[in-house]
Amino acid sequence: MAKTYKLIGDIGGTHARLALAAPGSADPLAEKHFATADFPDFAAVLAAYLAGVGAPVTSGCLAVAGPIEDTGRRARLTNLPWTMDCAALERRFGIGRLALVNDFAAAAMGVTAAPPATLTRVQEGAPLNNAPRLVIGAGTGLGMAILTPCDGGWQVLPSEGGHIAFAPLDEQQDRVCQALRREVGRVTAERIVSGPGLSAIHRILAGVTLDAAEITRRALQSADAAARETLNVFFAAYGAVAGDMAMAVLARGGVYLAGGIAAKLLPALPASPFLAAFNAKAEHAALAQRMPVTVVTDASLGLRGAALLGIRDQGSGIGCG
Repeated sequence: MAKTYKLIGDIGGTHARLALAAPGSADPLAEKHFATADFPDFAAVLAAYLAGVGAPVTSGCLAVAGPIEDTGRRARLTNLPWTMDCAALERRFGIGRLALVNDFAAAAMGVTAAPPATLTRVQEGAPLNNAPRLVIGAGTGLGMAILTPCDGGWQVLPSEGGHIAFAPLDEQQDRVCQALRREVGRVTAERIVSGPGLSAIHRILAGVTLDAAEITRRALQSADAAARETLNVFFAAYGAVAGDMAMAVLARGGVYLAGGIAAKLLPALPASPFLAAFNAKAEHAALAQRMPVTVVTDASLGLRGAALLGIRDQGSGIGCG
């Protein structure tokens, strides 16, 4: 009998990552990345991927950056004009039953299988093994999810916490927040703590419009004082939001920074305002300091999580319900 595979995917606002997973495994195989701007919809991405792998696919689990309908079968991406419809994809491609999960739910589950070499601790803390973990990450948007221990495995709780209201903590953050309020109305954490947020901070404070990649390059590789100031404001906002969310769920099991921005800025993070803002919790500062903070650099994190969530009904206890 020919070996069959599960299709796994991690579809965000900028990139779509697709791979295969062998039965019972979280390791991505035949992984390929696609720029979403190059395709009119997800079906076109999937057609390009399947044409290149030539392996039998009998089911799939796709992590998507956006809220999913209660059926778990349809979703509209938050930062991309795409609708994901499992039934339509199944009919077109004949690949068995598909399921959708939130992208940060997948990232959170992926943390449980991430290679140790991709985990860099930036605050040691005093972790409790049976306590919740928070996974949060800035990229095209700001995603987060919670892991809770369950029957010897982990249950993941999806979240849209990136859309909480942003709370400025100093004059610079006030200035950014007020300018964005005039432009968009309600200012969420994602408006500040994301790639577009980094660009907005620089535009408002420095009066120059640059994309996040160029701001980061200038801050890390040149003597651009304005870019460094922008990065410091971003780090302080990121740390404050991450710390607030960690306090909300009592993440004594640890806080994991996922997403492309944390990985790219890892060299600058320890000396940045991130940890000071994370721990600045007044009478509860000591509690925040006991929460370990880890940067996750595994680019396949969401794919691993999609694979694990896709096999949670096979008796592994990973999904716990």
